[in-house]
Amino acid sequence: MTRALANMWRMRRALPGLTASNGPPVSVARGTRSLWIFALLAVLLAPAQEAFAQAQTQLEQIVEPPKIPTGEPMLLQADEMIYDNENARITAKGNVEIYYGDYTLLADKVVYNRNANTLAAEGNVRMKDPDGAVITADQLTLTDDFRDGFVDALKLVTKDDTRIVAQSASREAGNVTVFQKGWFTPCKICEDKPSKPPTWRIRAGKITHKRDQAIITFNNAAFDFFGVPIVWVPYFQIADPTVERKSGFLMPSYSHSNELGSTVQVPYYFALSPHYDFTFAPMWTEKEGTLLLGNWRQRTATGGYEVELAGVWNDSDTFLSPLGTEESVTDGDFRGSIKTKGKFALDPYYAWGWDILLESDDTFRRFYNLDSRLKTDRISQIYLEGLHDRNYLSTRFYNTQSLLFEDEEFSEATVYPIIDYDYIVGKPILGGELSFNSNAMVFSSEDGTDSNRLILEANWRRQMIDGIGQVYTPFARLRGDAYDVTEPSELELSGSEDILTPDPEDGGILRGNAVAGIEYRYPFITTTGTIAHTVEPIGQIIARPNSVGDQQEIPNEDALSLVFDDTLLFDIDKFSGYDRIETGTRANVGFRYTAQFISGTYLRTVVGQSYQLAGENEFDTAFYQTSGLATDTSDYVTGVYLQATQNLSFSAQQRFDEDNLDVERTDLGTWVKFGPLQARANYAQVPNVIPAGISANAIERHPSLFTDAREEILAAGALAITDTWALLGNLRYDLSGDQTITDGLGLRYQDDCFRLDVTYQRSFIRDQDIEPDERFLVNFALKYLGTYNFATEFSDFGAEGSDTND
Repeated sequence: MTRALANMWRMRRALPGLTASNGPPVSVARGTRSLWIFALLAVLLAPAQEAFAQAQTQLEQIVEPPKIPTGEPMLLQADEMIYDNENARITAKGNVEIYYGDYTLLADKVVYNRNANTLAAEGNVRMKDPDGAVITADQLTLTDDFRDGFVDALKLVTKDDTRIVAQSASREAGNVTVFQKGWFTPCKICEDKPSKPPTWRIRAGKITHKRDQAIITFNNAAFDFFGVPIVWVPYFQIADPTVERKSGFLMPSYSHSNELGSTVQVPYYFALSPHYDFTFAPMWTEKEGTLLLGNWRQRTATGGYEVELAGVWNDSDTFLSPLGTEESVTDGDFRGSIKTKGKFALDPYYAWGWDILLESDDTFRRFYNLDSRLKTDRISQIYLEGLHDRNYLSTRFYNTQSLLFEDEEFSEATVYPIIDYDYIVGKPILGGELSFNSNAMVFSSEDGTDSNRLILEANWRRQMIDGIGQVYTPFARLRGDAYDVTEPSELELSGSEDILTPDPEDGGILRGNAVAGIEYRYPFITTTGTIAHTVEPIGQIIARPNSVGDQQEIPNEDALSLVFDDTLLFDIDKFSGYDRIETGTRANVGFRYTAQFISGTYLRTVVGQSYQLAGENEFDTAFYQTSGLATDTSDYVTGVYLQATQNLSFSAQQRFDEDNLDVERTDLGTWVKFGPLQARANYAQVPNVIPAGISANAIERHPSLFTDAREEILAAGALAITDTWALLGNLRYDLSGDQTITDGLGLRYQDDCFRLDVTYQRSFIRDQDIEPDERFLVNFALKYLGTYNFATEFSDFGAEGSDTND
């Protein structure tokens, strides 16, 4: 420092608003930029709305340019100060530092023109704004309030390495910034070869940002990919992302398939209010008419909802059913759907909402690719749910419908409503926890079955540990059920009883059950080296009445799903729902081993078996014959679970025949990350669920409940070839039927600002007018500019022997 520090107070008087500082220079990042550059930067860095041209609406927010508080002092520090009173100029030379508000300006030389009220910086100019973005330039001119300015040879770098380079830039009226001959890229510059072009960039002869209108305009713009111009447009606009929503066209999409032909979809977004909006996305198809699609969204003070409307007028399609008859997918020329969901809070603890789908036919949404073709059910619900203190309440109205042509009538049902209320007593009762559960349901099925019920249940449990570590857990349960049942007058089973309700009885049915039991565990813990071992034998005995009457009089609506494995072994009641309950005395025994490694690796194994000691075995019925629980001595169940840090996980669940140890069911799953490979795989082997003695008529009435043994594998993985290239693959294969369900192969390129996926996929699913197809898809994403999808489909390939519903 020379005369600068000695003349600081004089400088303050010479420059209005200028304050001297004798403190040390403030540490700043290399390079800086001013407030007017920040306005455009905010637009380019925020996630860009996928729009080509977006129009301002009267209700949209107008963004005011940021202002520095009036009277904010300007601090200046330099090696040398030169005063030119004749020309009203003050020149600061050598390591010049200027601090104004939250802005910092560094340069080799700064000239203040008192007549023009401007600051002209030269040589290694760097400016930093409050957001941390930095601009470097050869020359920069600003008004003394940093409101307007001009800069030569602009180079701007933000905290996330986004770059703007321009020959010059100027800001006028505090809200209009114009870049001349500039380009923008969010891609990192190669450190080894800084002159190498980035992955992509946008070059424009002129870029204009009007902050008060929240728009950016590009004139004479070109998109460069790896330094090669590939797209040129004379003019386009994008919205300023400082505005949360703005009306305009969204990214269009194109696809081609044998079923729809060429399709083009161009959505338009209406920003009607900060609280609600609407998107209109018509899709023109070459062969199946024009699909009209609209989505309304609204947010309120307590929640929000959305409504999607879709429809098309087209000649009704026909298909050949499995019975050889020609069927129509709809009765008229119109196909459409209404899909809506919402959720609203009543208070901090309770909320209500809905998730509803209405559709003209079973395949409309799948046919037009609005839903996945793997979808097989349509479920709608209205609900009220809450959890407060020790209370839980759930009230739900359901409607379920099958989307498959061959499904039976009973799969389409309405529940209005089903109510669950649970309460846990706050104080210990007899040293244990007392809880109450209740369930009420009003159920109606399309096959004519009506089932109404009320269930009340009390549970008590207490855990006790003695001096040597043995754990005793006594428990008890009291339950009472009341049913009102109406069955169809004729089951039309041609001499074969209905396996769900073989002897239906209309009217009221009462049922009760009392349960008492105890669970015993004795964990032994030891260590070997860096491994902690826990060996734990477990025994459980449960006493209940030998019988509660003929449960077949009650329609079985919610206890159809039963997978007996290690996770179900120690459940007090192994049925999945309320309509069936266990009776008699049952013992469950097992053995659990756990190994905890110091590295974080975790291993757990479980093996066990269940025994019906007395009373009726409710699993010894036609429907549950293959469950593994139908005999007094159940099948063996095992489970192995391994979590090896974050790079490997494995699980295996199996059930073995009690007599010959034949494998009855297997579920395997694994996820692995090893070097450049990431993969996951699942294998399932499901037993035959067509019990002996069940007639063909019963199977025909309930086809979804009876299947041959199935064996299936599902796998997906990615192999990194280089730092940016990866090979992708997926497969779902039916081993028992020796056929592929779906498969695919892809190639991915991904760096810090660009991702490209090229994939080839096949599907062998067939249902009504849904046919097997194959697709070639291209998907790419540009950082801050959005994504674009391209898909090509080819139907009716390899259809021979590929009649698969999933």
